[in-house]
Amino acid sequence: MSDKEFFEKVRARPGLYGLRASYWNAYMSLIGFNEARAGGCLRGFTEWLTVRKGECTSFGWQALVLEEAFPDMEPTGLNKLDILNPEQEEHAVDLLLSLLLEFLADRDDPTRLAHMYVRYEALHQPGIQ
Repeated sequence: MSDKEFFEKVRARPGLYGLRASYWNAYMSLIGFNEARAGGCLRGFTEWLTVRKGECTSFGWQALVLEEAFPDMEPTGLNKLDILNPEQEEHAVDLLLSLLLEFLADRDDPTRLAHMYVRYEALHQPGIQ
């Protein structure tokens, strides 16, 4: 089973995989899954989210997903976890899984992956875009 097929199943029934409880639980589960895949599953996810955002950032994927889910909410990054209600947690987990599936489609296509890295590099070189 591919990573994409696995996460399609997880997205269809997140409670079965223990991912409806909180964003933190989903985050930790993904970290564990990524480690089981020798770090290959999420390789490039932060860069992909950075390109999607269109600006350089020091945030990792964990915080970038929360920033996309709640762009107008203070505080920033993972500090948002301290103030999320259950509905917001569910929204964040759903967005995380949606974004992950989009990313995996790009990651598994060599042309799209290469294009993403070119755009990522351009973000880090002012004047070249």
